[in-house]
Amino acid sequence: MPFGEIGKQALMRAAQRHIEQAQAATAAEVKVLWQRSTEDGDAFASRVMAARINLHRDQLLVCVCAYGVMSRSYGVCVIELPPKMLELFDSPKRYRGCYGGRGRGASWTFTRAMIARALERKTRILCAREFQNSIADSIHTLLSDQIELLGLSNYFEVQNASITSRNGSEFLFAGLRTNVSKIKSFEGCQIVFVEEAVNVSDNSWQVLIPTIRAVGSEIWLGWNSDLATDPTHIRFVVSPPPNSIIIKSSYLDNPWFGPPLSDEMEHMRRTDTDAFDHVWLGGLITHSNAQIFRGKYSVESFEPGKGWNGPYFGADWGFSQDPTTLVKCWINGRVLYVEYEAYGLGVDIDRTPQMFDAVPGARLHAVRADSARPETISYMQRNGYSQMVSVPKWSGSVEDGIAHLRSYEKIVIHPRCEHAAEEFKLYSFKVDRLSGDVLAEPVDKFNHIIDALRYALHPLIKSGGAESFLAYMATQAKADTENRHPLAPQLATKPGVVVRELTGAWHRE
Repeated sequence: MPFGEIGKQALMRAAQRHIEQAQAATAAEVKVLWQRSTEDGDAFASRVMAARINLHRDQLLVCVCAYGVMSRSYGVCVIELPPKMLELFDSPKRYRGCYGGRGRGASWTFTRAMIARALERKTRILCAREFQNSIADSIHTLLSDQIELLGLSNYFEVQNASITSRNGSEFLFAGLRTNVSKIKSFEGCQIVFVEEAVNVSDNSWQVLIPTIRAVGSEIWLGWNSDLATDPTHIRFVVSPPPNSIIIKSSYLDNPWFGPPLSDEMEHMRRTDTDAFDHVWLGGLITHSNAQIFRGKYSVESFEPGKGWNGPYFGADWGFSQDPTTLVKCWINGRVLYVEYEAYGLGVDIDRTPQMFDAVPGARLHAVRADSARPETISYMQRNGYSQMVSVPKWSGSVEDGIAHLRSYEKIVIHPRCEHAAEEFKLYSFKVDRLSGDVLAEPVDKFNHIIDALRYALHPLIKSGGAESFLAYMATQAKADTENRHPLAPQLATKPGVVVRELTGAWHRE
């Protein structure tokens, strides 16, 4: 064999060995260091330096530390957390939880900590929530985004319904409420992260907790504060289980907090201190019996089905510090579905068409809008929203609209409509300051998406509240025979009785 050919083969073998060594080093167990909450930044940096020296040059060192302590360097991946969150991971715990207000960075914290754990050793991780109709409802996208942001794509394989790492770790995703039997099959998981844990029922906790029973297994949970009577609050804050760490935090603890959330926070701090305390600082709702839509709505993903009525579009105009809003909704049977929203503070009139374009189909359908701003409606008609019309108001139109909305068996809000979900939680009746009695008059706050809904459904409401809705439902029951939920017989045969039941329930709750 010619010498040149021998040399070529030797080079190829050497190159192959180099590739194999590099792959072995990449697949080797990653070293992970966690900064303790009481550990000084300089002391942790010294630990990192010492650990880096002792590792193979191609082996990765992952450092989980407080924001601003370290920067990325060759062979070192830095995973930053809000400083307050470090105490969640100081020592072995069965339960690790964080609750409080919006913007505190809890989702990022738990997602990054799970990524670090998955790199540290082979770990089976279940990401759960009360309702999950599809993978889009889960934190799958957040996990994959964080893996890419941290420069760790070579260590993970992201698939449509799961995420795995080179050392055998895997992320799984499931809903609790509708998959009880499936949840019991996850008993081998070492970590369960429950997102939006405020929505988890006591029954779901009773199924999940004894199911996750592997030695050293952990349950992590994050949620925004809501009611003092919520099962999650009672179980983990009022009477926390042994071997747990549960902390409360807010946007004040998040070093990445900024626009656009900070703009919304400042707006609420100026306009409603009670709501600010609840939404942003994590205070509990104190007058839950004053909530107008308590028990009437849920936040779930959905896709409009064939035979649904709609879509219906409604717009509410911002005044002074109030937002401009647009909403898109559907009706199927006796269920109202809120699919899209547009929400903006301080939006100039010439930018409103562009803002509304974020709601699919808005230019192609009639949009019913607040009649208080005829000049705005005229401008919108000249700029692509030719089918926009004003909605007349009458004495009691707000109350009629509330009665109509409450007459649905259920109002389902898509998770993308964050402001709609917030308003349905906070929109309340007035409460007497001296007696604490709940009054019949709604507070004129947290109703901008809700007002847009009233305008969208105006032809169904008109004067008379729930009665016109029942007449509409009776008509549709005859016309639609496919892909509809059957109506209860009394809707068509005894509308007067139903009206009394609906309005009576509204005043009783």
